[in-house]
Amino acid sequence: MNIIVNGDALEVASKYTPADLVNLLQMQNDKIAMEVNLEIIPRSQYPTFEFSEGDKIEIVRAIGGG
Repeated sequence: MNIIVNGDALEVASKYTPADLVNLLQMQNDKIAMEVNLEIIPRSQYPTFEFSEGDKIEIVRAIGGG
């Protein structure tokens, strides 16, 4: 199945979840927000939400500063 992550095509297995994607990108400890097709996915749904063919995913990382 093909999805788009931050503008780049990525081929993944069916039933791929946001938790799988976070692990693949090694962002487990990062403060991130994930949007799928313009809808924010709560972190609590990362293990159960399944991507669909052609989903457009945007991941942003929170950066502290002052």
